[in-house]
Amino acid sequence: MARLHINGRTHTVDVEDDTPLLWAIRDHVGLTGTKYGCGIAQCGACTLHIDGTATRCCVMPVGAITPEQKIVTIEGLGARQPHPLQQAWAELDVAQCGYCQAGMLMTAAALLAKNPNPSDDEIREGIGNICRCGTYGRVLEGVKLAARRMADAPKSTTAQTR
Repeated sequence: MARLHINGRTHTVDVEDDTPLLWAIRDHVGLTGTKYGCGIAQCGACTLHIDGTATRCCVMPVGAITPEQKIVTIEGLGARQPHPLQQAWAELDVAQCGYCQAGMLMTAAALLAKNPNPSDDEIREGIGNICRCGTYGRVLEGVKLAARRMADAPKSTTAQTR
């Protein structure tokens, strides 16, 4: 049994310690926004936050997570109101097929939490997720738009990633 603190709620899941966190969240908690992509932590579709750090959870064993660690999935990002990244994504039609976008958003949110005004190169370097549709240009513009809006917004409205 593992106790996982996900999106502000504690969940007890009956899984082996070596079960990837991705499958515990999807199959046992029922949060399916975090996607399976490659299974080797390369594509980023499975990205979520653990204590504010973007983490690829397809290879993260449940046994490595403590009950005190706070996990945020795409369902928890902007749960009270849309995160500025989610707003920018919708406004700019960033997603094409959309499969990778939950991971892209989670990676971008962690990037902006650490670097609220990244350069184009810092965005490209900071978001190493793979998009098979090639929406990288729109992702770049979405992150820049969200960063501008977050800089202009009161601090309490953008602190929704934890």
